[in-house]
Amino acid sequence: MPELRSPTERPDPDSLLQRMQEEGARAARGKLRVYFGASAGVGKTFAMLTAARSLREQGVDVVIGVVETHGRAETEALIDGIERLPMRDVPYRDRVLAEFDLDGALARRPALVLVDELAHSNAPGSRHPKRWQDIQELQSSGIDVWTTVNVQHLDSLNEAVGGITGIRVWETVPDAVFDSADEVILVDLPADELLRRLREGKVYLPEQARHAVRNFFRKGNLIALRELALRRTADRVDDDVRAYRRAESIQSVWRTREAVLACIGTGSDAEQVVRSARRLAGQLDCDCHVITVAAPRLAPASDAERMRLESAIRLAEELGARTETLAGSDMVQAVAGYVRRHNLTKVVLGRTPTRWRREDESLLMQGRSLLAWALSPFLGARAWLFGRKSFADALSSACPEIDVIRVAADTTRMDVKPASAPAPAEESEAAQAQERRVRMQSYLWAVAWCAGATAVSMLARPWFDLVNIAMLFLVAVVGVALRHGRAAAALASVIAVGAFDFFFVPPRLSFAVSDVQYLLTFLVLLSVGLVIGQLTAGLREQAEVAVQRETDARTLYELARELSSALMSDQIVSIGSRFLRAAFDAHSAFFLVGPDGRLLPPAVDIEGQTDRHSDAIDRVLAQWVFDHGQPAGTGTHTLPAGTVLYLPLKAPMQTRGVLAVEPRAWRAFAQPALRRQIDVFATLMAIAIERLHYVDVAQQALLSMESERLRSSLLAAVSHDLRTPLTSLIGMAETLQRGDPPLVPHVADTVAAMRDQARRMSTMVVNLLDMARLQGRDVRMQKEWQSFEELVGAALGALRDALALHRVVVADLSTMPLVECDAVLMDRVLCNLLENAAKYTAAGTEIRIRAEAVDDEVRLVVEDDGPGVPAGSERQIFEKFTRGERESVTTGVGLGLAVCDAIVQAHGGRIWVEPVREAAMPGVGIGARFVVALPRGNPPVIEPEAADIPA
Repeated sequence: MPELRSPTERPDPDSLLQRMQEEGARAARGKLRVYFGASAGVGKTFAMLTAARSLREQGVDVVIGVVETHGRAETEALIDGIERLPMRDVPYRDRVLAEFDLDGALARRPALVLVDELAHSNAPGSRHPKRWQDIQELQSSGIDVWTTVNVQHLDSLNEAVGGITGIRVWETVPDAVFDSADEVILVDLPADELLRRLREGKVYLPEQARHAVRNFFRKGNLIALRELALRRTADRVDDDVRAYRRAESIQSVWRTREAVLACIGTGSDAEQVVRSARRLAGQLDCDCHVITVAAPRLAPASDAERMRLESAIRLAEELGARTETLAGSDMVQAVAGYVRRHNLTKVVLGRTPTRWRREDESLLMQGRSLLAWALSPFLGARAWLFGRKSFADALSSACPEIDVIRVAADTTRMDVKPASAPAPAEESEAAQAQERRVRMQSYLWAVAWCAGATAVSMLARPWFDLVNIAMLFLVAVVGVALRHGRAAAALASVIAVGAFDFFFVPPRLSFAVSDVQYLLTFLVLLSVGLVIGQLTAGLREQAEVAVQRETDARTLYELARELSSALMSDQIVSIGSRFLRAAFDAHSAFFLVGPDGRLLPPAVDIEGQTDRHSDAIDRVLAQWVFDHGQPAGTGTHTLPAGTVLYLPLKAPMQTRGVLAVEPRAWRAFAQPALRRQIDVFATLMAIAIERLHYVDVAQQALLSMESERLRSSLLAAVSHDLRTPLTSLIGMAETLQRGDPPLVPHVADTVAAMRDQARRMSTMVVNLLDMARLQGRDVRMQKEWQSFEELVGAALGALRDALALHRVVVADLSTMPLVECDAVLMDRVLCNLLENAAKYTAAGTEIRIRAEAVDDEVRLVVEDDGPGVPAGSERQIFEKFTRGERESVTTGVGLGLAVCDAIVQAHGGRIWVEPVREAAMPGVGIGARFVVALPRGNPPVIEPEAADIPA
């Protein structure tokens, strides 16, 4: 028999329609299954092929699009018997790469295609740059796809994995692609088992395996990666559970994952409940929620109770818990609904009395003897009818599937003090006097309403029965509840019953009752008046809360709209100040950040500012807030006695300044609701300031690009026009040197000087042309595997004359692996580095060249014994037109190192300079060591030459 659901459990028709549309769209797409693992070698491809063979035996059309076996025999054996689509040849530079044929798979249209390595980057010239984009197109065509991916390839975990292993993987997959998969299968393997497979050659070839064990495949790395993979899979499964519960409108709590909820009120143990819940959540490593229920009350909360609740909420936010205030007339239903909506498993409660009992006791303890006397029969009846059932018992009955935990009583607490600092005595007395005046006015209005109802009833007495006259008194009670609150409505109920008895029930003008049945009428009239007054006052309060929330939302919308149209920081200051005055009756000042990264003097809106406000602003405290990124001032834990609140203007990228706000009411921002609202205001203003900053950055970048393009074009044109005459000048000088008869000595020296100067000029022109081409992206690199011996030898041969006065020491480079680079461009890098070393070092000094392999890089090092690079200018010397200290005696225009930096970056490498050794003076280095680091890659294996075999 199907389970019947109550109307409140039925799904919303709009959400049901939307879900049906989404399911229809998903049904038209192909399904994606991802085999997920912690690292290579855990068996993802093996598991995928095993499942594919089983599916093929059931008659499903399965084909292999691309599968990487990495030479594993057992994986190769699983491919036999499954149709394999031909690969597509993509010419790239001087070789041909085999890539997945997307068009062939779309034309074949199998039911399922296996596409290995989801994070793979396609070769240039392919339709999509990434393989996961190919898979999305296959899904759009209705083809199911199975694929594999490792945890280090997920965008959100890539940086964490790089920090663990020390190796950054550049091929990544957006988390949205992984999360959108219809099925994720975790393929797990213990670290010891994976290392055993690696040693047995079942993961990589023997040489690659030895290198992997030294770097990536360390046991600690594998354990950490395994934990990341398990946690990421658990998060995805948790999301699937939540989606299923929403889709099926399941109300009961499923204990699939621990989560803690703290339910607090105005009791003295609210902060203790928050701390206990947060401590429990930390022990369980789960989320923590803190809620309070704004339910109707017989008596309004006192100032001390409100401050206790606000302090507890503020403490929960500081501890990182998720806070929320629920509205509802039934606390149990409100908490149970929140628990089921968020699938929480544990609820932490305090040991304060039940809510209605506490209110009754507080009401009876007040000095309102008449009201207490009138309410005592009703409260007694309520206790007799409903019993003394605690909130914890009621919640346990409503949600039997959750754990209800009650914290221990705080026996060390002797008094109940609000966490916030008390207000000054004058302000506290003034507030209490104002509260007494308002309460007394509400009671007087209750008497006036009842007097009016009595007068109207006296006029209507000849035409209305007593039953109808009683309704007029109920109308008066409703009116008092709407205008003056619960306490006045309760008093009006008592006065209405007394007036009805005295003026209209026989014998009139007496409280005596001639007929016993009127006692029931009095009791019903009093009860109905109290209930109607409570309900009406509760609706009034809820309406006021709804209006306030709508006002807050509208204010935020208007603020965001006006800030979005601001084009200058002065406009943001003016808009923000105006809204802060309107919303919080507060004066404000903005400390914005200058170009040098320091705070500027406070910017204020002239309208509405006062001298007192200017004197209250503390620039030192504003600087502290900016440096630490934490709020300070009133309503915080840092200098809470002040009258100004300082908030850091935190934007998504960085802190953009400090907002100083001085409310007219002392400690106004101690209330969590107002504090949250002012935080949202500050965030919107910070985002607007950052938007203006990036608009300026974009404009400056555009101007720089245009000026750089113009300069590059000019340099290219001038350099090209100078190259031909310089080449002719060098040729003519060399012709004169080789002439017959030989030139006289002084003429020969002049011709040699002309030739040397022309060569230097030609080198400058070549650098100018190279820089112009590199900046214009006109250089097409011809990468091939080169040896360092050949590269260094060619550079030394080209600079034989320039290095004639120096001793060049070259280390053994024959043992270094090959490096993939453009030989012509890398020759330019070595020539510029060697020429720079010869130019800035004294004659007779030594220049050393060596190479080394470090992790996944191959480094070439050029050292000299010159004066070194000044401290702080290690990166500046690689900028265009930057020269060394000896500008007056050293030739050049400062482009050689800039060309080196551009070429190395184009190869995906990096270049830097460091001192060879430290001098006696701190911060001063001797000698310069230029390091060129290039990606190591996977160089081809060089076969050793065969030795001669003796006869």
